[in-house]
Amino acid sequence: MERVILVRYTEIHLKGLNRPFFEQKLIENIRISLRGISCKVERKQGRIYVTGVAEDRFDEAIDRLKHVFGVYSISPALAVEKDWNCVCETAFSLMEKQVAEDPGLSFKVFARRSDKNYFMNSDQINRELGHEVLERFPSVHVDIHKPKVSLCVEIREKAYVYAEEIPCAKGMPVGTAGRAMLLISGGIDSPVAGYMMAKRGLFLSAVHFYSYPYTSERARDKVVELARLVSAYSGPIRLHLVPFTDIQMLIYDACPEKETTVIMRRLMMEIAERIAVSDGAKALITGEALGQVASQTLESLCVTDDAVSMPVFRPLIGFDKDDIMDYARRIGTYETSILPYEDCCTVFVPKHPVTRPVVEDIRASEAAVDFSELIEKAIENTEHIVVHPGDAKLI
Repeated sequence: MERVILVRYTEIHLKGLNRPFFEQKLIENIRISLRGISCKVERKQGRIYVTGVAEDRFDEAIDRLKHVFGVYSISPALAVEKDWNCVCETAFSLMEKQVAEDPGLSFKVFARRSDKNYFMNSDQINRELGHEVLERFPSVHVDIHKPKVSLCVEIREKAYVYAEEIPCAKGMPVGTAGRAMLLISGGIDSPVAGYMMAKRGLFLSAVHFYSYPYTSERARDKVVELARLVSAYSGPIRLHLVPFTDIQMLIYDACPEKETTVIMRRLMMEIAERIAVSDGAKALITGEALGQVASQTLESLCVTDDAVSMPVFRPLIGFDKDDIMDYARRIGTYETSILPYEDCCTVFVPKHPVTRPVVEDIRASEAAVDFSELIEKAIENTEHIVVHPGDAKLI
């Protein structure tokens, strides 16, 4: 008898001739997520199997797999020989734990026979194993519609017996859709936006703009920690930390006050696009939601997009703030995001920002000031780090 983890995936099944590419990328990502845990990961007959995990790290392996995009669900299972008596005894051992907690529980048997040479078909296994369970545990009863326990048996090269299916992150394997650059602040929205796009298969790079000394080292550490939390789902993130103080000061000294936020956003997008190109990214990602603040009106978003030629993904565009906060709590970034360390977008905010900017007016205001030297300096002085899920917390 061997403890294994069965890994299921669903959307990949629709990929036709490209399916092996998606499956292989998922296997690679599973191996990365389990780095440091001795195990074997392999695919057989539409399943991925994780075997050889030490008993004292089994729960840790399950927890890591729950975060891997592309994994639909997992089941801790017992792999045994296909001898019928062995299958029954294994099923009894799983049911004993459940019956001890709830003697009158309901159950059903769900069998899948991939080995067509096995002496019983799936329906026969359902009936016979159900009968054996009722004989062993007279207090339980069958409920095929809403059972408390689904006792599952898969007959493949071995018999896999399990009674639990754990939902996972779903989505597509990271890396199957290319790379994009996330503009990450210290707020609630952008980490959620990065998570959502990684779930659709994008590798993430990230860029953060800081304005020291107006923003502190703790604010920087907060962003690194947010990237670390997102990397638990997306895998390692290349994070680029851009010094933005000189540019921001020039904007507020030389540009019309009501336009400063929009111009600041445009210059951030321009710098982010240049770093994205050097990083191999094909799109930008922001955490903007329509109408949430003055810089996120339809007109402001159009003027912001005018600064770049890359596609800009805004996965939160139709969300309200409560939706985004709920998402942040679910993925574990919320408590870090609300720490009271300001980012550069929250300093020097004008009292009356323009809410319906005209692109020609903003271009004219921007062209009246020479930002080129400061942009080059900011890019040259950008700090580049790689953030991994296992990195130590900084705050």
